[in-house]
Amino acid sequence: MTRTMKALVLNQHGGIENLEVVEDKPIPAVVEGHVVIRVRASSFNYHDVFTVQGMPGIKVPLPVVIGLDMAGEITEVGVGVADWKVGDRVLVNPLNKKKGLMGEMLDGGMAEYCLVSAEQLIAMPLGVSFEDAASLPVAYGTAHRMLVTHNTVKAGDRVLILGASGGVGTGCVMLAKHLGAEVIACAGSADKMERLREMGADHVVNYRETDFSKWAIEKFGKPQRRTYEGGVDVVINFTGGDTWVPSLKCLKRGGRLLVCGATAGFDPKEDLRYIWSFELNITGSNSFYDDNLSALMDLIQSGHLKPAIDKVLPLSEAATGLKMIQDRSVMGKIIVTP
Repeated sequence: MTRTMKALVLNQHGGIENLEVVEDKPIPAVVEGHVVIRVRASSFNYHDVFTVQGMPGIKVPLPVVIGLDMAGEITEVGVGVADWKVGDRVLVNPLNKKKGLMGEMLDGGMAEYCLVSAEQLIAMPLGVSFEDAASLPVAYGTAHRMLVTHNTVKAGDRVLILGASGGVGTGCVMLAKHLGAEVIACAGSADKMERLREMGADHVVNYRETDFSKWAIEKFGKPQRRTYEGGVDVVINFTGGDTWVPSLKCLKRGGRLLVCGATAGFDPKEDLRYIWSFELNITGSNSFYDDNLSALMDLIQSGHLKPAIDKVLPLSEAATGLKMIQDRSVMGKIIVTP
C-alpha cells in the first residue's frame, strides 16, 4: 500500500490561488545517495512568490512542492550514504548541484516528507530549533555571506539597510549589530520600525514618508569628495529600482554599496559620477554555502543570534503566509510546520 502525505503543490503558474494542499501525495521513496527527511519546519522566501508567478527563462517541472528552506529528521537512508543515520537532525542546503533548487526544480519543504541528496545535509547543533534552522538558508545565509564572508562590515561602521523588515533585511540588521556597526534600518510602517528598534537598530526610517538618502545626509552630513567625512559607510540594497541612485548619494567617500538582489527592478537608472567622485565600492553577493549556514547555527547555539519569526503556521494555512510575503506585510520569516 502506498503511503501518502500532505503537501503544498503548485499546479500551474499564476497567483497564489494556484497553490493547493493535497493529502494524497505519495511519500518519496529513498534512492541511492539520498535520504528521506520528516520535515519539521520550512520557511518561505520572496523567491517562492517568483516561483508561483513563473520566471522568464526558468522552466519549472509542474506540479511541484514549493519551499526552499527546510529542517527535519532523517527517516530513511539510501544506499551509499555513510555519514548519516535515521534520527539525525538536519538542515538542508536547498541547492542541489545537479538539478537546481529545491522547491523549484525539485520538490521542496512544504510537505510532511522530502527526498534530499545527502550532499545537501548539514548537522543541526543541540539547542537549535527546527524553526530557527529553517529560517536560515536563503535569507540569513545570503546576509552572512554578504556581510561576513566578503568582510564588508566592521565595528563602528554606519550601515543603512533598505528592506530591513524582510528575511534578508532582519538577518542584515542582526549580523551588522553583532559585528559592532551602527545600524539604520528602513521600513514601511510604524509597527515594523518599532520592532526593528527592539531588534537592535540604532535608527529607523519610514521610507514611505521620508527620503532615506536625504535623511542620512541631514543626520550624518553631506559626503565630501576630498575627505572621509559625512554620509554612511555601507548601504545594503537588494531592492534596486529607484532606490539605487539615492543609495549612491548618501555614501561617504570610499563607502560600500552591497547588493544581493533586485526585488524592485534589476535595471535601475545609474549615475557613475558618484562612483568615481567618491571612490565607491559596489560589492555583489550571490547565494550562500554550507559554512555560512553552519556559522549561523553556531551563533544561534551560543545565544548571539535569534532569527526573527513573524508567524508559525500549519500547512493548511501556508498559502496565507506566502500572501503575506507577497504583500510585504511580514516582519522577518514565515515558518510552516508540516
